Amino acid sequence: MAPRTRPTRTRTRTRTLTALLAPALALGATVGLAAAPAQAAVWNSCDQWGNTSLNGYTLYNNIWGSGAGSQCVWANSGTDWGVWADHPNTGGIKSYPNAKKVINKPITSLSSLTSSYNVTVPSSGAYNTSYDIWDTDYDYEIMLWVNHHGAVGPLGTFQGSVGLGGHTWDVYKGNNGANEVFSFVRTSDSNSGTVNILPILKWIKDTKGWMGNETIGDVQFGYEITSSAGGLDFRTNNLTVSGG
Repeated sequence: MAPRTRPTRTRTRTRTLTALLAPALALGATVGLAAAPAQAAVWNSCDQWGNTSLNGYTLYNNIWGSGAGSQCVWANSGTDWGVWADHPNTGGIKSYPNAKKVINKPITSLSSLTSSYNVTVPSSGAYNTSYDIWDTDYDYEIMLWVNHHGAVGPLGTFQGSVGLGGHTWDVYKGNNGANEVFSFVRTSDSNSGTVNILPILKWIKDTKGWMGNETIGDVQFGYEITSSAGGLDFRTNNLTVSGG
């Protein structure tokens, strides 16, 4: 487990609906850059924890799960980036490549917090495309799944459905042994859209009372990949996170 000052989470949580246990495979520090897309990129990395900062966003390869295969991340900017991943068809989350924007404001001090996304995701494999939002103490994790494919599912128990932030979500509440996890799974998959995040945070805090006036630290957006055998591409065509 990485320290809480890490650029993004590396905690191991099993959300897959399958009960397969992935064998632990040794991860090399790098794999050949030939696995990355042919297009020229400002930055790329196949390092397990490869990361960089571009125009206000931190990009992170983040291969954190056991039994992982190869994965490379590339970026033209913090809002235009993608991932090539070849993870075996076994259970358990292998990675969460993502772009992160730091907020560092209490919920009641935020006047707005919104994000727009546009992605191209594969029609095979097992993954979700999600926001991962953390408080600064890493006590609470709010996941917003905008699409998912294959044998994956959220942690916790179903709490009902709610319309918030411009979308309708199925809500789940759970605990991974280290922090509370609130998962909002969009009731229909979407590859593009805008999410008004602040009403979701206020609903958790005020309507449900599941957390207090937490200081929101990181807003991450990426792909929680369980399997992508043979090599699959995940592309973030555009991402913006704004508010304060």
